[in-house]
Amino acid sequence: MIRLTPAPKRGLHGQLTVPGDKSISHRALMFGAIAQGVTEIENFLDSDDVLHTMGVFRALGVQIEQNGTRVRIQGQGLDHFQAPKAPLDMGNSGTSTRLLMGLLSQQPFDMTIFGDGSLSQRPMQRVLAPLAQMGAQITLTDGDKLPGVIHANHTLTGITYEMPVASAQVKSALILAGMQATGQTKIIEKLPSRDHTERMLRQFGGDIQSENGVITVSRQPALVGQHVVVPADISSAAFFMVAALMTPNSELTLKNVGINPTRDGVLRLLRRMGADLQLSNIDDTNEPTADITVRTQPLHGIHITAADIPSAVDEIPILALAATQAQGDTVISGAAELRVKETDRIATLVRELTKLGADIEALPDGMIIHGGTPLHGSTDSTLLETHGDHRIGMMNAVAALIAHQEVVMTGEDAMSVSYPGFLADLMQVMR
Repeated sequence: MIRLTPAPKRGLHGQLTVPGDKSISHRALMFGAIAQGVTEIENFLDSDDVLHTMGVFRALGVQIEQNGTRVRIQGQGLDHFQAPKAPLDMGNSGTSTRLLMGLLSQQPFDMTIFGDGSLSQRPMQRVLAPLAQMGAQITLTDGDKLPGVIHANHTLTGITYEMPVASAQVKSALILAGMQATGQTKIIEKLPSRDHTERMLRQFGGDIQSENGVITVSRQPALVGQHVVVPADISSAAFFMVAALMTPNSELTLKNVGINPTRDGVLRLLRRMGADLQLSNIDDTNEPTADITVRTQPLHGIHITAADIPSAVDEIPILALAATQAQGDTVISGAAELRVKETDRIATLVRELTKLGADIEALPDGMIIHGGTPLHGSTDSTLLETHGDHRIGMMNAVAALIAHQEVVMTGEDAMSVSYPGFLADLMQVMR
């Protein structure tokens, strides 16, 4: 349990570099492990989720050295993994689970996979079904839950698969399986999802085509180890953007933030809400980055639709908080994906912000947020909770900045999934 105080009257100030991007850190580990030779990663995210991916590859015999945010991987290719001596622990990481189901679907030995209580409730059928069409042999509890077994398998065959909903995790699993399959794998996206896997495959020397929503991949030649610099995570930076926008008298500069156009939806949505975000020091190498300066300013409500969700799905909780302080209503629809995150994020963010006095109505695929609502603090009888969800925990902590009195929250350890030092960084910009 922690007690969080409102921001000082002088506001939030300073420069901050948030930790490395979680999605890119996962993928850098994966490609480094299957490439030939040494891969070095800078600004690696040293968080629970990504460390579970690292633990899987170590269990498969890959030599990985870590020194804080620097990682060195001695890759030997996909054909040199060793059978693990124990079940593979995915922790709370849906990214690890879904992507590795694709990557490890053609190995000559069985692998048992399991996760924590929260991950074990998250559905896996949407990635299991297309992988099964390719010939993967994977069995899961009750057909779509962990624990499960990725069975020994020697043959994958390319398929054409039309994505029913935008999902970078499912798309990436199919790309990683398609890299090993006989024939072409074609993935058809109605809406574009984050393209970190495609970019990183090209960086490691692979070949993948993407045109008019159709991604095509075939069996790859040997990939070659690379030097990967992970940008600061835009999902983590978003909490500080909203904090500065809402907290009076604030100005923050967030350094080296990833602004991949398939991932920067939070910037576009905040601008639609009236925010003037200033970008400088833009670098378009591999994964584009920029410094982002944010000052306190008024916002107004908008309509966020299904077309907006793929590039901003992880930022919806903090955008919902911003909407509580905007003038007018904000309507979010087409976000049913939030129901199957670490928690049912629609239900949990509505529950938590309502405790602080926000006026929010849950919808089956989103919510209606009535803006301009002052937030009060919490009492021992109305504790805020993370529900084991890192993004709900960080949203609550940012909400405390503008509450009229102290906020008490439990389950703060959940924030270590993506941002172990979040509270320390928040305190830094409050000084």
